[in-house]
Amino acid sequence: MTAVEVYDIAVIGGGVNGCGIARDAAGRGLSVFLCEQGDLAQATSSASTKLIHGGLRYLEYYEFRLVREALRERQVLLRAAPHIVWPLRFVLPHHKGLRPAWLLRLGLFVYDCLGGSGLLLPTRRLNLRHDEAGGCLKDSYRTGFEYSDCWVQDARLVILNARDAADRGAEVRTRSPCLAAERAGGLWQLTVKDLGSGRRYRVQARGLVNAAGPWVEEVISRRVRANAAHKVRMVRGSHIVVKRHYPHDRAYLFQNADKRICFAIPYEEDFTLIGTTDRDHKGPPGEAICTPEEQAYLCAAVSEYFKEPVCREDVVWTFSGVRPLFDDGAEQAQSATRDYVLKVEDRVGATPLLNVFGGKITTFRKLAEAAMAKLQPYYPNLGPDWTADAGLAGGDFAPGEVQAKTLGLANDYPFLEARTCRRLLQAYGSDSWRILQDSKRFQDLGQHFGADLYEAEVRFVMMREWARRAEDLLWRRSKLGLRLTEAESNRLDDWMRANRPAQPGGLAIPGASKGER
Repeated sequence: MTAVEVYDIAVIGGGVNGCGIARDAAGRGLSVFLCEQGDLAQATSSASTKLIHGGLRYLEYYEFRLVREALRERQVLLRAAPHIVWPLRFVLPHHKGLRPAWLLRLGLFVYDCLGGSGLLLPTRRLNLRHDEAGGCLKDSYRTGFEYSDCWVQDARLVILNARDAADRGAEVRTRSPCLAAERAGGLWQLTVKDLGSGRRYRVQARGLVNAAGPWVEEVISRRVRANAAHKVRMVRGSHIVVKRHYPHDRAYLFQNADKRICFAIPYEEDFTLIGTTDRDHKGPPGEAICTPEEQAYLCAAVSEYFKEPVCREDVVWTFSGVRPLFDDGAEQAQSATRDYVLKVEDRVGATPLLNVFGGKITTFRKLAEAAMAKLQPYYPNLGPDWTADAGLAGGDFAPGEVQAKTLGLANDYPFLEARTCRRLLQAYGSDSWRILQDSKRFQDLGQHFGADLYEAEVRFVMMREWARRAEDLLWRRSKLGLRLTEAESNRLDDWMRANRPAQPGGLAIPGASKGER
């Protein structure tokens, strides 16, 4: 092993919190090294319900600060990344025998007030007998409410933060687990392994951030060998995806008799996403699955409302992630706090270790700011907060311009279908022009791998977004895994293995795009 330069901060974990902290730190002038044991967003950060929201149900647990912070972050993220974050209206039917209508209206009033005025429409009452949203519901549901939150391409949010961090000088290494870390010579000494080559190397840093998500406790006890007074509660959230269950583009929030809630959300144009569960998880975080019991629970929960029931035979895909919640002693998993907790431990005022517990994808940016505030005493020349007004790659246009940008893409590349233009724009934004470049026909895009996936897009995510395997592209950079056959996926994987760039990820691509003119 050979030692490399001394970084200001080393970050363990390539989820939304780790990449958010790396981005924030790099933008303040610190040198940053980030290592991730697998792919970016491989675990919890790509297994969310895909919502940027305040968490309406958290009001029942008096989490007012968390809800207010999350609601304000909706506006920030909507402006920073309008291509992967967009407004979504939610229909909340009133279920007699559960929460009364006046309580729902009061909760939504508080929700609107905490969110403040901005880009999203306020709550309104619905007559479900006459509104389109009531057409797929059982006749017993007559009254409902409609409110606003936002949808997010969760894994792409992580990847765009990593890209911004790299563009600001951070070193981002995927498939590179940190095997051990110890204090020596006034620095953190990390032993990192590159899984591709099998090579081990040493990284030195003045401070260490443990943002390993559901592995945070393992990093503390086994790799860093530090004493941790705080524990993580592992809570599994599972989802199912079925064929599109209703025709309109609004989502539903359903109340359950067990006091939980369940979402049904339009997904990838042809599907409906249903989730989530809250179950305490035992075993390795990477082995979380949506169990048959959870699938049955989710099907039954939404079938209480829909005229046409959802059956397990309708399920085309499932996914599950483990939320590393701070263990606050709550009796039930659903009532455990979703707030983040940051703990700093140092040695004589130097070589700090920051452990990150909990958090929501909605508040990752504020978590990163809070992390830097915790670390500020160790970095006296640290720059000021900056991310609130900074956009992410591809999002250099206003939220209201998404449709116009999509039409512009279709006009510049008339050989593409409208749905392909929408998919590209809602994944890459103005980087779509960088991918397509001067293409005039499909043949100019290179090899076709299935659905609307071509070599030009594959090369982009390999060069610019650290994708190395078909799974990285099909289930995190996109959800094209729902459309490609197993044979097509295997052929793509073989091609990516054979054409992997020497330095995937973080490489600038020269030339301005048509979308930047």
